[in-house]
This record gives sequence, structure tokens and C-alpha cells, in this order.
Amino acid sequence: MSHFEPVSQIEKTGGSARPPQLQELYSCFTSRDTVLITIDPDPDAIGSALAFKRLLRHKVASVSIGIIRQIRRLNNLTMARLLRLPLILLQSPDTLRADKFVLVDGQPSHNEFFSQFDYTAVIDHHPESQPIEVPFRDIRPDYGATSSIMAQYLRAAGAEPSQTVATALLYGIKTDTRNFERHTLLEDIDAFRYLFEFADHNILRKVEISDLSLADTKYFQKAFTRKHVVKDRIFAHLDEIPSSDILVEVAEFMLKIHDINWTVVSGTHQGNLIVCVRNDGHRKDAGKLVRRAFGSLGCAGGHESMARAEIPLESLHEIIGNSHSESLERFVRRRLSPFRKY
Repeated sequence: MSHFEPVSQIEKTGGSARPPQLQELYSCFTSRDTVLITIDPDPDAIGSALAFKRLLRHKVASVSIGIIRQIRRLNNLTMARLLRLPLILLQSPDTLRADKFVLVDGQPSHNEFFSQFDYTAVIDHHPESQPIEVPFRDIRPDYGATSSIMAQYLRAAGAEPSQTVATALLYGIKTDTRNFERHTLLEDIDAFRYLFEFADHNILRKVEISDLSLADTKYFQKAFTRKHVVKDRIFAHLDEIPSSDILVEVAEFMLKIHDINWTVVSGTHQGNLIVCVRNDGHRKDAGKLVRRAFGSLGCAGGHESMARAEIPLESLHEIIGNSHSESLERFVRRRLSPFRKY
């Protein structure tokens, strides 16, 4: 599959270039369509959804953005509040009726909620975990962020981003590339440069520093109290958690420890065991490891340096016998042990 030109190349044409992909995408929609974009609301997904909504302006009857879970991470709450983002919580697939459904920064196999929709278009930068059969698909696992892909679509369509869209896209690129410290293409940098002049950097700065609440610190304390180190991997199980976002915060923080190249932080939430994996990205593949370890039991996947698994506790009964904290902790360590052979 061919990709769009980098922004620097499109700029030479005055932004008028319209690659075949854009026309193919537009051909999937009519002016009478009501469209629902579904996302798991992390920064990259939020920015990408806003960009897709901008892309379809004047092309369809209406576009809504539905989130499959409440936003709890403080950075994302701050962004949603300051940018006044039009996000609707989806309680079930029937919460909002629409003619067409779109998924950005995710795939139908990534979450049971997503799998219930008949999508018209899927745009993502995660490796394809299962074949995606939809009218339009654009999967680019070599990109650092889906926001970079959507910035290219906007530029190719000549659709200048609003301050809100540009700020959200910029934050999506910064978070998913970890400020360009992990897997990044020149296209990601080109997209960042293009969006920079349109974004509100005061809001962006406020969003970036809104990391933790005082209540979150107890999970860091628990993680270090219950840590288990095996070679260069550190494991921590946090029991019941109010949101999976705290697993990300702890996993990212523990990766700063000297001689630790992998962090595995797990917890239970709404009847699921959630496992968050991070590594330093050097000759490693967290997504592949997580798919091998948990893919047959639930949703699992990710990138070379970051991955996640979500497994229904009921599917673990035959394997571990119960869902006690110690049993779940041992189960995760066994499955992701550096000594395990697949």
C-alpha cells in the first residue's frame, strides 16, 4: 500500500495534491450519511477522531465521536475540558445510531466493544493483529502515531485544521512517539512541523503537566512494595484499579529504573485482567510478546516498545482456578517470563 507524500512534498504543490487514497475514502460516504467515529480515548485516538470529523465536514450529514470508556487520565481530562471536545460515552453499540462507522487508532480485534460494529473505514498505526475486512482500510505500523496519518489526510484534502484539532493531533504525536524518543518516521516529524503553527501551545503545556492526582500515588507505592524482578524485567500487580490508565503511568515510570529494560504492570478492572507492557525499544517487540502470551485468551497487541492485553477473568478460571491476587500475579509472571519459550 502506497503512502501519502510527506507534508514537505505536498507543500510544494500548494496542498492541492489528492492521492487516490483520499478519493477512495470519500467514495465510502454520501451527503446523507450520519457517521459515528469510535475510539478508545487516548490522546492519539482523540486527535485522529477530531481530524477525521474535520475531514468529513460538508461531506456527510453529521459526524459524532463516541468513546468506549470514560476518560480518567488527568492529562486527557484536561485536554477534553480545555478544548471542549465533543466526546460521547458509548454505553452500548446502540447508544448512537448511525449509517456508517469509523475506527481510528485501533482495530476491531483490539476490544470486544469495537468488534460489535460493522465499520466502513479503519485507519491505524498498530500492527494488524487479525485480517481487517472493511471497505476502506489504511494500516501503517511503521508510523509513530495515527495522528501523523490523519494530519497527512487533512493536508492532502486542503482542510486546514482548527486550533482545537491541531492541538489534539500535536499532543497525539508527542505522546505516541514519546516526544520522538521511540519509533518515529520522518512523516511523523513532518506532520508535527505542519501542525505546530496551528496549535494552542499554552493549552498543550497545561495538558502535558497534568499527570497525577494525589490519590494516584498509592498505586506507585503498591507497585514498588510488590515489585518482582526477573533478569531485566520488573513485574507489579496492583489488584483492582479505578482505570487502566494508572497501569500506563506506573509502567512508564518504572522503565526509568537502571538495568530494567521491561516493565509489566497488571491490575483488574470491570471483570478483566489488564496487562500493560513497556520496554526500551532496543531489539524488542512488546506487541508480539503480548500476542503470544495472551492472544488466545483476550484482546492483545501493541508496538515494539508498548503493548497491552485485556483478558476476561472468567476465561482464566480453567487456567488458574481462581482470580485471587496472588494467582493473577503468578499467571502474568509465568506468561511473560524472560525464560519462557514459545
